[in-house]
Amino acid sequence: MDFENIQCPWGDHLKTCAITVCDLDGVILYQNHRSYEVNGDMRGRSMMPCHSARSREIINRLITNGEVNAYTISKGELRKLIYQAPWYEKGEVCGLVEFSLEIPEEMPHYVRG
Repeated sequence: MDFENIQCPWGDHLKTCAITVCDLDGVILYQNHRSYEVNGDMRGRSMMPCHSARSREIINRLITNGEVNAYTISKGELRKLIYQAPWYEKGEVCGLVEFSLEIPEEMPHYVRG
């Protein structure tokens, strides 16, 4: 895939949500502006060396099994929701997309439906 031509105009302007997209080998295809600020320019480079062995195993499992991984973290003063999910083309897993959303310390939860 030609990572330099991936465009996401609405995603490029999100100020509190980093979006990072990789292929099956962990090569970064797209970063929105916030991802670039947080991680530096990783486009065209593998994200695997930036992760621990445990994280690499999780990434491989998500890609292999088409699974979703979601969790929260604290990083400095920020709390974040991390949501990692496969992306598809013609029904086949092509890599992962990660959304890293800044969330408030206290956040309401609603039950609907």
